[in-house]
Amino acid sequence: MNKADYVKYWATTASKDWEAASHLFEKGDYLHSLFFAHLVLEKLLKAHFVKDNTVDFPPKTHNLLLLSSQTKLLPSVDQLRLLSQMNQFQLDARYPDYKLNMFKIATESYTQALLDEIEKVKQWLENSL
Repeated sequence: MNKADYVKYWATTASKDWEAASHLFEKGDYLHSLFFAHLVLEKLLKAHFVKDNTVDFPPKTHNLLLLSSQTKLLPSVDQLRLLSQMNQFQLDARYPDYKLNMFKIATESYTQALLDEIEKVKQWLENSL
């Protein structure tokens, strides 16, 4: 695989995860919808990492702010705020005590508002590739 193939891999899998996030939201599974939305942002940032760096393998991290900082992207303050907010929906959400608290946060209205913001950042990231 070459660099373009790796970028395409990350972008394609992000697209599939966006579909999953949408399906989960439709079924009322808001926390898992946000977990998949985090994956979408993570994978698009990893695509940018590959595009912007000499190596073809992004760091093994789920931290969206860290990934963003290792690209040539220039996110706005609002985009950085969203990435920071979305960090709470990554791996820690898999642990039962943390997950119970997150279920309380991930209401339908909260999740819908966040998904609307994520879609704008997703489109920006895709268009920047």
